[in-house]
Amino acid sequence: MLSFSVLPDGFSFPLVLRACANLGDVGLSEIVHCHVVQMGFQYNVHVGNELLALYWKVGSVEVARRVFDKMVVRNIISWNSMVSGYAFCGDCDGAFGIFVGMESEGLEPNLVTWTSLLSSFARCGRGDELWELYDKMKRKGFGDSAELLAVVISMCADRNAFCKGKMVHDSVVKGGFENYTIVRNSLICMYGKNGALGEAEYLFSELEAKSIVSWNALISSYAESGFCDESYEKFLQLENSNGSPFVKPNVVSWSAVIGGFASKGRYEESLQLFRRMQLAKVVANSIAISSVMMACAELSVLRLGKEIHAHALRNLADWDMLVINGLINMYMKCGSLKEGKSVFYRTVRKDLITWNAMIAGFGFHGLGSNALSMFHDMIGEGFKPDECTFVSVLSACSHAGLVAQGRQYFDMMKREFSIEPQIEHYACIVDLLGRSGLLNEASDIIKSMPMEPNAYVFGALLNSCKIHKNTDVAEDTAAHIYSLGSETSGSIMLLSNLYAASGRWADSAKARLSAKEKGIKKLPGQSWIEVKKKVHIFSAGKSVNTGMEDIRTILDTLGLQMEIMDCTQRESFMLDTDNHKISIHNMHEECMLCELS
Repeated sequence: MLSFSVLPDGFSFPLVLRACANLGDVGLSEIVHCHVVQMGFQYNVHVGNELLALYWKVGSVEVARRVFDKMVVRNIISWNSMVSGYAFCGDCDGAFGIFVGMESEGLEPNLVTWTSLLSSFARCGRGDELWELYDKMKRKGFGDSAELLAVVISMCADRNAFCKGKMVHDSVVKGGFENYTIVRNSLICMYGKNGALGEAEYLFSELEAKSIVSWNALISSYAESGFCDESYEKFLQLENSNGSPFVKPNVVSWSAVIGGFASKGRYEESLQLFRRMQLAKVVANSIAISSVMMACAELSVLRLGKEIHAHALRNLADWDMLVINGLINMYMKCGSLKEGKSVFYRTVRKDLITWNAMIAGFGFHGLGSNALSMFHDMIGEGFKPDECTFVSVLSACSHAGLVAQGRQYFDMMKREFSIEPQIEHYACIVDLLGRSGLLNEASDIIKSMPMEPNAYVFGALLNSCKIHKNTDVAEDTAAHIYSLGSETSGSIMLLSNLYAASGRWADSAKARLSAKEKGIKKLPGQSWIEVKKKVHIFSAGKSVNTGMEDIRTILDTLGLQMEIMDCTQRESFMLDTDNHKISIHNMHEECMLCELS
């Protein structure tokens, strides 16, 4: 058009600007904007509105604000564009500021304005203010819309607002909105995330056309309620359904089931699902990657964790805070402190979880001084610690035996940061004092607790009694555990072993017999090692991996060979058994036995 010297006007510019927004081309948008200014159309209200929509869509918040401020004439669309733009960016204060300015200029907000405003507060998680605004809207005589009800219902997924959610559901039924898919999907989420899975299942079954959003709402509901098997069953139903080709598992579906298994501690299944997702050519999002990182951290599979890190880098997800925090947690828990610190110091915008992961990681490996140094660096950066921070700090002091510092930080919680110690903090301080032999002081702490001690608190003290062989305090502690009705195999075995270490064999046998009568079984400890991408598991008393027969055969043969040889002489020999060659060079008998064990 321009090449034929036909100039654009107030009708053609909006169309071109809309095309630029759909393309997301910032450079092209700026060129067209220059044309608008050169031809004097920047004061045209329709052109101005399209410029606002364009810059909000490409994420140029400051430019959008400047365009809005320079508009001579604004209509309701101009104001709504600004409110919805701030809502899209999750800036509810900015959205509310525009809303107030709109009212001050005498313009009455419409239903679109209210929906965008409420949406901004929903995105920010500020439910109380959302409800105040919703009540204000209703008092002004505004009715509901499907979009507005979906926004309001989304805030009722929180358990504290479930009763309000049921009231809104009544409004949905009375207003005839229950057959709107967007509303029903929000209701499925609300009931599902509050554990009312029967209602969620019913609402889903009543949908005539089930979209992928509907399926994901139900799958996520089961996963977040802890029913990962049921969530996976729904996922398989979606995967095997013969519906629309567009209704098939997407990244949200995969992320929900992967996260569900990870949150229940079923990490191997979580990793297997991630592999399946990769084979299905579905690019993982930050939620899926962070879930897999948690699985790698708990299983201590560093090689796989590095592989996932590379995957995140290839898919440009390493800048996401969920991924960054997952990486730090994984590296620190796997003992790769150098890589963990490297990710931490490369991160420009850290949040509290980032700092907590570092503090917990240092404490986990007994590096108490490093953990406390990181804590003070965090304070110096202007971050306020939370309950999780102090659990990590106290745990670090316990692992490193820093008694004086542990007392100091326990007192600091309430005195400087107004954080009331919870049951986890008391368990940490009892563990710290008990490990250091201060059993009476640990007992006094338990007696002074403002809440009822649980099995974890008493268990920490009982473990300390075993370390210091104090049967008197142990018996009293065990009595408290029994009175709670929550005795575990761990606590009973601790007491039994303590009796045995003190030579009280009858009491040791009595404790074990008590466990047997109550049907309490101790799960055997396990160790595992990964060799050539294969995991070998060793268990106390037996082995669940193959190949142990060959090892025992070789050991028996070596034992026989040592009996017939003079092992005190410094000599070498080569043994070949079942194609296994073992060389032992110039070793004394003790050295050989130590090496073989």
